[in-house]
Order: sequence, then C-alpha cells, then structure tokens
Amino acid sequence: MNPPVWSLVIHGGCGQLTPDTLPGPEADCRAGLAAALAAGKAVLAAGGTAVDAVVAAVSALEDHPLFNAARGAVFTAEGRTELDAAVMDGASRKAGAVAGVTRTKNPVQLARAVMQKSSHVLLARDGADVFALEQGLEQVEPGWFRVESRWRALQAMKAAAARGEDVFDADLKYGTVGAVARDAHGHLAAATSTGGLTGKRWGRIGDSPLIGAGTIADDRSLAASCTGSGEAFIRAGVGHEMGALVRLAGLSAAEAAARALADVQALGGTGGIIYIGTDGRPGWAFSTPGMFRARATACDEDEVAIWGHDG
Repeated sequence: MNPPVWSLVIHGGCGQLTPDTLPGPEADCRAGLAAALAAGKAVLAAGGTAVDAVVAAVSALEDHPLFNAARGAVFTAEGRTELDAAVMDGASRKAGAVAGVTRTKNPVQLARAVMQKSSHVLLARDGADVFALEQGLEQVEPGWFRVESRWRALQAMKAAAARGEDVFDADLKYGTVGAVARDAHGHLAAATSTGGLTGKRWGRIGDSPLIGAGTIADDRSLAASCTGSGEAFIRAGVGHEMGALVRLAGLSAAEAAARALADVQALGGTGGIIYIGTDGRPGWAFSTPGMFRARATACDEDEVAIWGHDG
C-alpha cells in the first residue's frame, strides 16, 4: 500500500472515560472532534503546511468548551485558568511554546508566534502574556474561558479535600488537545494545548508545552502529541524517546509509541499518544479506557473515536 499524500491525527485527551463521565453529550464530543479534523484537513487538502494544519486543528479544539484547552480549560486551585501550548516544525526542528498564559484566546497561535517571531522556544506567564500583546494576538477577558462544569469540578475537588479525601484530577481524565500532521511536501508538525489539571497549584506545568516530552516533530523520525500523567511523560522524555527509537533503533512509529507508553506505565502513569511517521501513516496508542481522537488521510475515510473498542 502506498503511503498517503497527507495525513492528520488529532486528540482531545484521555482517561477513565465512561458514558457518565464525558464532559458533554457523546454526539457533541464527536462533532467537536470532527470539526477540528475538518479544519486541519482543509489546510492539507489545499496544499498547506503541516504547521498550519496542526495549528488550525488545535485552534478549533481550543475554541470548543468540551475540551480542556483555552475555552474549556480547567481551573487552578486559586480559580484561575493558566494555559500551556507548544508547536514544533519537523522540517527545521524549530519550536515554540508557552506556559501559564491567561488572556490569549488561542494559546497554540501564541506558541507558533514564539517559534516564528522570537529567538526563544519557551515563554511563561507574564512574559508570555506581554509577548502576545506585542504580536497582536487576540486577547480575551479571563471570564471568556469560564465553563461552569469546570468550575463545579474545582468546587467538588475542594469539598472532597475538606473532607480529608485524597483527590487528584489525573486520576479521572487527562484534558489535553493536540494534532500531528504530514503535509504533501513530506514535512511533519505537532501541536499540543492544555489547561492542565483541575486544582493545580504553585504554577504547575505539565508535559504539553515541553518539547521532547509531550510534543515532538522531526522529519527524520515522527511527529507526536501526548496526553496523560504529565509528570510521568516528562520523566520518560516520551517525545524524544520515541524519536530516538525510530531513528536509532529502527522501530516504527507505532512500535515506538507502544514502548514509550510502557515506560510511562512503569513510572506509574497512564495516557495516550497520537503519531505520524515519516511514511505518513497515522496512528494512536493509549492505556486508558478511552481517548478522544480522530484521523484523516488523503486516501482514507475519516475516523472519529472515543472508546477503546472504536475502530
């Protein structure tokens, strides 16, 4: 079988998903995934770049209130939304990322601006917010990010903690969105965006904006975007590990993803990975009951899935 001319995979997080714990009606979750997939597909089908495709797809997910990124972000212990995102271009291995931003409507677009319009890779908090203003990116009031179900989740966590219960959002659902793509020119790209964990404290930052952990793109190996136990993904260096397994050990992207997830599990974590290898074949792997995901290529039917048995 010939490899696809272009391909795209997206995800909207994973975790202990059941029909009762979905962030909204299942049909709405699937529709949100399909809309984001369509946004990225439109770029690739028109001959656009992999970078533009992943930014378009992730921007659509950021604008959707059912996914934990930007518009649907969870709240910190202090009742704030602090947003992280990253973008990487596999052709040049240039990358941009932001952490703890508070007013940029689409953090993934700010991450791309860091990559394309600065000499840096990662900007955080006040500095990232200032850079966003200098770049003229759309800003919103913090209330724009507020989704009532996310607020109730924080209040429920605080109430449980007051009762002496040990609660942690990572035990429930990992809310991250991401996309990987290969364009018609054979170049790869990856993007990831998240609101992090409900009730996070002390400026906690997970793997999503860390190049080589939750986000990686390298035309020599693969593109990947991760979701899951952020601390375990950081410790395992999942993105870098996957690239090394492909380049140096000769594994396929699928084999590298399985090996990396096994390493995460050995560290006590769970999660999921979407990936595309240099051959353009899209895929995913996850160690949780469900993962919001979708994929498309120039030569196959679109696939949208949530449960482990889908597809």
